[in-house]
Amino acid sequence: MTSSLDQLSAGTLDWLGANLDHFDPYAADAGTATHHQAKAVLELALLCHCSPRPGGSRDERLDGARALLRKLWQRPEFPRLFDAHPPSAPTYGLAYAALAPDGIDDSACRATLGRLAPDFLSPAGKSPLKRMEIRFYADKAGADHTIEPYAELVGQSPLVTLTAAAPGSAATGNVVTGGVVTGGVAPLTDSEGYSLTHAAFFLGDYGRTPTGLYGDALAHARDLVRRMLDHCVGQDRWDLAAELVITQFILGLDPLRTPSGAAAVECLVRAQRSDGAIPGRSAALMASRSAQAGAFFRKAYHTTLVTALMTLVLSSGRPSWHRD
Repeated sequence: MTSSLDQLSAGTLDWLGANLDHFDPYAADAGTATHHQAKAVLELALLCHCSPRPGGSRDERLDGARALLRKLWQRPEFPRLFDAHPPSAPTYGLAYAALAPDGIDDSACRATLGRLAPDFLSPAGKSPLKRMEIRFYADKAGADHTIEPYAELVGQSPLVTLTAAAPGSAATGNVVTGGVVTGGVAPLTDSEGYSLTHAAFFLGDYGRTPTGLYGDALAHARDLVRRMLDHCVGQDRWDLAAELVITQFILGLDPLRTPSGAAAVECLVRAQRSDGAIPGRSAALMASRSAQAGAFFRKAYHTTLVTALMTLVLSSGRPSWHRD
């Protein structure tokens, strides 16, 4: 790892490890939590799931998180927390089963899968991105589904279908500074930017498998990511910047060797506090220095976790099939 990536990795993983009580829905002060507890736990589970990389060793810095997840997954009442978020409950239940720690009694996971409505696991009425998400978790959970293969979904994915104005055009209001495009108007909307990254996550399993994008489609996806990443760096959009760096890796690039990826890593280094946290999704939405611990956690945990995931992905090395 570079010194910047190493700094980000050490700091973010240390902060997450020191704040596991805020992830735990059954901790003493959990009743005052203002974040979506089930979502936070599932994001922590995804980090732990993605941390063992091909040919890599287990990262001991996540042992505390793994211990918490094993404890929670063995509480039969834990999946009931998903019902507090009705629109997301089926997806949370599917992810819960998919991200279960190895070696636990999976009775609660199987029961949760059994409660999913059959039409949830079918393509009917769902966007291509939602179908990719369901397939991603259903395959990992071993759940029966009728979602199309990724080879049929990739051409419908935001990586292929989204378009953006040319960089530096009057439509974007962007300017070029030091080889990086910055400016106040994003080439994609927030929802489009996140759909871009999430499509890559599901298609490429966070860098473990080929996305199925080649030729012009791959070049188009890389260009979209570069344009949005340049904008995020210019606007200190830390959360989406970290996700876009992961997406560059999934698309076969070495982000530390691209101007936009390297600039994003340095942007995150500048944002990182001395305790290791990234204090919010962006400079505009960051927690104040006077925020109480719970309020700070709500603002900081997601971007800190995504940045930790970014460092683990980038430091893992590229599989043999992963060619630029």
